[in-house]
Order: sequence, then C-alpha cells, then structure tokens
Amino acid sequence: ANERKQEGSPVLPRAVQHRLDTMSEVDVATSVFIVVCGVVGVLFAIYQFRLIAKISLEATGDDSSFRLLADNNNQHSLIEIYNAIRLGADSFLHAEYKICLIFVVTFGTLVFFLTSRVPNDSGSGTHADWQQGGLTALAFVIGALTSIVSGYLGMKVAVFSNARTTISALDPVAPWTKSFNTAFRAGGVMGYSLCGISLITLYILCIAFNQVFSFAESPRTARALFESIAGFGLGGSSIALFGRVGGGIYTKAADVGADLVGKVEKNIPEDDPRNPATIADNVGDNVGDIAGMGADLFGSFAESTCAALVLSATSSELQSNFGTMLFPLVISAIGILTCILTSFVATNISPVKKGEDVEKVLKVQLILSTVLLTPLLALASWLFIPEEFSFDVKPEGVLETQTWWGVFICLLAGLWSGLLTGLITEYYTSHSYRPVREVAESSETGSATLIIYGLALGYKSAIIPVFLLALTVFASFYLCGLYGVSLAALGMLSSLSIGLTIDAYGPITDNAGGIAEMSGLPEEVREKTDALDAAGNTTAAIGKGFAIGSAFPLWPPPFRGLL
Repeated sequence: ANERKQEGSPVLPRAVQHRLDTMSEVDVATSVFIVVCGVVGVLFAIYQFRLIAKISLEATGDDSSFRLLADNNNQHSLIEIYNAIRLGADSFLHAEYKICLIFVVTFGTLVFFLTSRVPNDSGSGTHADWQQGGLTALAFVIGALTSIVSGYLGMKVAVFSNARTTISALDPVAPWTKSFNTAFRAGGVMGYSLCGISLITLYILCIAFNQVFSFAESPRTARALFESIAGFGLGGSSIALFGRVGGGIYTKAADVGADLVGKVEKNIPEDDPRNPATIADNVGDNVGDIAGMGADLFGSFAESTCAALVLSATSSELQSNFGTMLFPLVISAIGILTCILTSFVATNISPVKKGEDVEKVLKVQLILSTVLLTPLLALASWLFIPEEFSFDVKPEGVLETQTWWGVFICLLAGLWSGLLTGLITEYYTSHSYRPVREVAESSETGSATLIIYGLALGYKSAIIPVFLLALTVFASFYLCGLYGVSLAALGMLSSLSIGLTIDAYGPITDNAGGIAEMSGLPEEVREKTDALDAAGNTTAAIGKGFAIGSAFPLWPPPFRGLL
C-alpha cells in the first residue's frame, strides 16, 4: 500500500489486498499448471498419432482386416490415390506458405516501425521506442509461424489418416468403431497439438518479454508488455486470412469443378476414378477445411487471449499478481485437460457401433465438454480473480466495480452460447432433422425452388445465433467491459481442442469415402465411409459456426486495448 501511495495509485481495500497477497504465492503453481497442460496436450496428440500409425497401408500376412485388399489392383490403386492426394496437398501448401513468408517479412517490418511510436507518459505526443516495436514485430512473426506450423501439421496428419480410415472400414469385427476412431483420433492430433503448441508458445512469450518490460515495475511497463505480445494474435490472424480464404477458394473451386465435369457433363458418379478432378477435390478438403480452419481458429484463440492480456494491464488489481494476469492462459489450459477426458468417451467408453451412433457420439462430445468446463471455469475464476477490481478507464454502460463472479458469467455466456450455436448449426445441416430433408424435397420441383429454399433456410439458421452472440456481448460488456467481452470469446474457445477434432474429422472421412470409391473397394465399405462423411459434413458446418461465433466478440477488445 505504501508503494502505491508513492506512485500515486489508489490504496486497495484491506480485504482485496489480503486476497492479492495470498494469490501471489500461486505464481509458480500457475506457471507449472499452464506448461504442464500444454505439454500434456502435445503428448496426447503424439499418442493419438501413434495409434493411427499402427494401421498399415499394405496387406501383409494373414491379417483379416485386409482380406478385401488381397486383390493387388485394389491395394495398388488405394496407395496410388493416397500418394496423389498427399502430393497435391503438399504442393498447394508449399506454394501458399512461400507467399505467406514473404508477407510475414514485409508486414512484420511495417509492424516494427508503426508500433515503435508510443505515447509519452504525460499523455501528449509520442516518442520512438524501438525496443517495444521490435518485440511486437517478433511476436507477430512467432504468431504467424505458429499458425503455419499448426496448419501444416494438421494437414499432414489428415492426409496420413484418410486412407487408413478407409482400411479401418474393412475390419470384419468392428468396422464402424475402428473407422470412426481413426478419423476422430486424426482430428484430435490437430486439435490437441495446435492448442498445446499455441499455449506453450504464448506462455514463453509472456515470460521472455517480462524480462524486458516487467509487469511489476509500473503500470506503463505492464501495458507495454502485453501490447507487445498482442503482435502474436495479429500474426496468427494474418495467416488465417491466407489459409481460410486462399484454401477455401481452392476447395470450393475444385469441388464445383469436379462436379461440373463429372456429374453434369459426363454423367458419372461423384469420386469416380475416371474423373481426375476428384483428386483436386480431395486435396481441397485438406488444405481448406483442415489447414485453413485450423489457422482460422488459431487466429481467434490468439486474438482473444492477447486482447484479454492487454486489457488486464489496464487494471491495478489485476496487475498486482502475475498469476492473475495469466488467467486467460489458465482458461485454455483447463480446456485442454477437459477435452482430453471427454475424447475417451467417444473412443473407449461409448464408441460408435453402427451408423446411427456417429452423430450422437459427436454431439455428446460438444455437450459433455461444455458441462465439465462449467464448474471448472467457476473454480478458476474464484481462485485467480480478485473479489473486486476495476479498470483505469470505465466506459459508459459498465458496472463501477467488477467481481470474480462477473468474470465467470462472461466465460459462461461465451461457453454456452458457443454450444448452442453448434447445436443450432447441427439442426439446420444434419440429414437427421427436418430442414435438410425439406431442402431435398424442394429439389423435386426443379433447381430454382431448391436454390430459393436453401438460401432462405441459410438466412433463417442465422437468426438465433445472432441473438445469442448479441446477448453474450451485451452481458459481458455490462459486467466487465471489454475485458469481459474478450473473456466471453475465450469461454467459447475453451473447448477448442474438441472443436478442432470434430471439425477435422469431416474432411478426413470425406477423403476416406473418395479413396474407397476410386480404388474400387466393395460397396459396403463406401456405405460406411458415406455415413461417416454425412456426419462429417455437419461437423464441418459446426466448426464454421464456432469460428464465426468466436470471432464476433473479438473486434472491439484488441483495438480498444491497443488504443
């Protein structure tokens, strides 16, 4: 309190000061918890990959799982198609990432010069701080490279697993369980590796930059610390622009092109081996819906975390403890552990045994992870956030004093609005419900009614999610200002690991079906992969809903925090 009097800062209430003194003892424990959760996420991704790698692409010995590949022509075709898809995906990403690297160097230089101009302590005028500009540019480059690495790893694992999902559908004992688990675990490799690597990287940046701008030195250095780290989110979002837009355009162009050539012009089925455009179609699923979506959701994660860190530096109470400042990272760490436990329900406790189980198992993943996260986020809020705190600048329409339970409500609003958005998306995109069947029925009267009905249904599907997001932003802003809005986005992304798993599952099963068709495998194999793919199309839509929903609350906090 004496130090605060000397600095001219307000003296904290005794109860709040006692709580902060107690919390200072958990700094080390907080750091250990964050790092351990990140490492566990990466190790779990490696474990999932090793399970997938045990599935061989070649029929060897007397293994009955490969009895249908005994025909050398089938086996040769499967491996040839697998290699073609792998080569196409590698070629696209290599070409895209070359452009990305040029952009990172060019824009990183611009970031360095622009962020080197910082306001004077007096509040009027600016001066050059090359150190802060250099750290911001460094964080930008690291964020961009992390996004590139995460997207590339996800794409490589997806391509590695698509043919193995096809082979798993040949199993004579449990084809549904093995094929689903293979695709689901492949998606998990991307989800847990991305979240784990991102969490560890961002934590290392916080610790490293703290050696230059110590948060404990003064409020000015605390703000400089996290404003520099904000470059990490900008770097991730920049790569998301290339991955999501560039990969997405390629994906849809290849998909439509393959359908026009095959179904319309030549009247041949989808994924027919006589149509070479089907290879481009399957490549597009990987570079757009895997690498692109991964970069997109990584950008949302990085932006929301950095926004919360920047805004926390504008509160004297939140600055008083480094563990409290790292609360946004704690949320992501809790999410990784919760999603790992949830994933065992899908693969071990209640696995898929028939086609009707697929959608149910995936829906359980979303609901169960949300239910488990609810009390854990309440506990984390109570442990890490002071009983009362406030911000230096209080915009109109915000409570005078913020509380730990207000923080929890912000997280809760984001968490459950994300789940409801996903479930609503599933209702409007799943063949199990009436809306999709009505779209199919509208095609009986011609293409015009099909287009009109489909477009109208798309507009209708956005109504409830828009209201949910608006209510989430309103409640969060009222309780905790822009800090609460950024926490709402983090709450929505707290189950990012399982969200990415479910999203990546779709393109993998789509590829598996295409490989089964083009390699001439029996019809019962294609029936299984088609059922898995049908659920995968819905999960891809759910992933897009999460990406758009989590990005919606993000646009104000970074700009307000940096300004």
